Amino acid sequence: MGEPALAQREEKILLSVIVPCFNEEAVLRETNQRLIGILSDLPDLDFEMIYVDDGSRDATLSILKEIQSRDKRIRVVSFSRNFGHQIAVTAGLEHASGDAAVLIDADLQDPPDVIGQMLDRWRHGADVAYGLRQEREGETAFKLWTAKAFYRVINRLSEVRIPLDTGDFRLMDRKVVDALLSMPERDRFVRGLVAWAGFRQEAVSYRRAARFAGTTKYPLAKMVRFALDGILSFSFVPLRLATWMGLSAGALAVLGILYALVLRLLTNIWVPGWTLLFIALLFFGGVQLVFLGVIGEYLGRVYGEVKRRPLYLVKERLGFVEAPRVRDGQAHESRA
Repeated sequence: MGEPALAQREEKILLSVIVPCFNEEAVLRETNQRLIGILSDLPDLDFEMIYVDDGSRDATLSILKEIQSRDKRIRVVSFSRNFGHQIAVTAGLEHASGDAAVLIDADLQDPPDVIGQMLDRWRHGADVAYGLRQEREGETAFKLWTAKAFYRVINRLSEVRIPLDTGDFRLMDRKVVDALLSMPERDRFVRGLVAWAGFRQEAVSYRRAARFAGTTKYPLAKMVRFALDGILSFSFVPLRLATWMGLSAGALAVLGILYALVLRLLTNIWVPGWTLLFIALLFFGGVQLVFLGVIGEYLGRVYGEVKRRPLYLVKERLGFVEAPRVRDGQAHESRA
């Protein structure tokens, strides 16, 4: 990073803080109060806060309207329905105007005071400062184990190294945000896309707290789907595994043919063998069905891409003075 860039970062900057929300009525006021307090104390900083309501079914949107009416630094984007956490993050980035952007969830598990440390890394030349979880309170042993296993599996399968034990909590320079927004895929795995983009990335260690209130928005089914999105978006290994299994099955079939010929030509035992045949049919039939499913997962993602539907639909925007910076065709205001 050259000296002019560093000097420019010493000036007062605009920071966009993006907070995706889904049924967060129990914690939202506390989250807003803590964020405002911490951001207001940071020197040489103007900020905007962009809350993205991901189709909440509780009073989340009403609370957002209330706090936005009292503070013009707050912006609200309300979806027409629930589109998912990663899409909400993307919408926040598309609406951000800052020189840098911070992603943070509304549940206060990621402490807002770490934003100051991330800003220090950014001012000293880092393009991405991502949160590295040293401890995780309030989570089950099963979730902790599966999270650790997921990052290690995906790094084994993918050519892109994703930092271990991280989430979406991070600060990104404007050029990194623009790079992310140039990636049009629909099954989004934001932390993987940031790793793929490159640039200078540095870790900021912190202790993750338990949820301040409310319940997790990632039950087991969503966790599995999220893990599949990460693996299938950044690895062709499952498809290659299908090829290797096919070659192995072919080799076993050749051995089986040779075995059958030897029995037929050199011995009198050539009628028996139905058990082996039965087991072989079940095995190869199961393998074929499994990898048809793998191919179907990839094909389904291709089908989703070619339809070219917008990533999300916006029901309402609040607090935006100028037109938001969104990609063509990716956000449509509801006329209802």
